[in-house]
Amino acid sequence: MDIRRLDHQALSLTGEVVSRVKTDQLRLATPCADWTLYGLLRHLVSQNEGFAASARGAGEPWAVWRDGDLGDDPAGAYEASAAEVIAAFAEDDVRERQFALPEVGEGFAVPGRTAIGFHLLDYVAHAWDVAVTIGAPWEPGSELTAAALSVAVLVPDEGRGAGAAFHRRIAVPDDAPPQDRLLALLGRDPSWKPGPC
Repeated sequence: MDIRRLDHQALSLTGEVVSRVKTDQLRLATPCADWTLYGLLRHLVSQNEGFAASARGAGEPWAVWRDGDLGDDPAGAYEASAAEVIAAFAEDDVRERQFALPEVGEGFAVPGRTAIGFHLLDYVAHAWDVAVTIGAPWEPGSELTAAALSVAVLVPDEGRGAGAAFHRRIAVPDDAPPQDRLLALLGRDPSWKPGPC
């Protein structure tokens, strides 16, 4: 699996959905209970900046994972952060480098290939979060869905719940489409709908 190529696809998928967001939608609730759409977009920018810093050996400080700034152009801020992380992930030996991931735990680090897989999973899932919030399509395609599923099945049950990166897994029928299985593995209800404004 070419994890960097697929991660680039995940970033593009998310960018396409983010480009559809209108200013009056930024206060909408999202499937991520702790975030409005504005907060979710800021998280996406922050994560891109954090992963880019980590790829370059500077991901330990919490600040690099939390300083995302949307300014007055959320889509532009997202695209700039996506370009930054794509450039960082394109470096020759990045898959063998150790990535600090302080959100998981102090001193926690994983090889680049694993970190890029986490990043891919995050962006496929958050693309759905944005899409379902604004009523836009979410079509990751079979190859990207399969790649995200292969990472999602490895997310442990420990540490899931309110305030965590993932909620507890949700049961779906055995014959559920792969995209629904992916969402359920991450604790997202595939039938979630936005509430009234």
